[in-house]
Amino acid sequence: MTIDKVFGNSGIGPLDRTKNRVQAKKTDQAGAPSGSDQVRFSDTLQQANKAQSAGPSADVQRSEKLQALKEQISAGTYRPDTRKVAASLLQFIAESK
Repeated sequence: MTIDKVFGNSGIGPLDRTKNRVQAKKTDQAGAPSGSDQVRFSDTLQQANKAQSAGPSADVQRSEKLQALKEQISAGTYRPDTRKVAASLLQFIAESK
């Protein structure tokens, strides 16, 4: 019986494992960045980052607007635009069907 018949020709012997590790290290080093790699983010991601960074000021504006609306409602002076309300309701109904 020869060694080829025991291990076959599939390269599973101990020396072949060592060769595979050396080759794997060489390919890893060849795939290392060369310093000219660039990362570009999509416009959507950039807009999301801008919105997130503008968040605190938008929250302050929103809370001020809500406070003004609450005061108008409690004073009885709040008069919503009925056309905008109707358009919004119609759009909501159309989307839900």
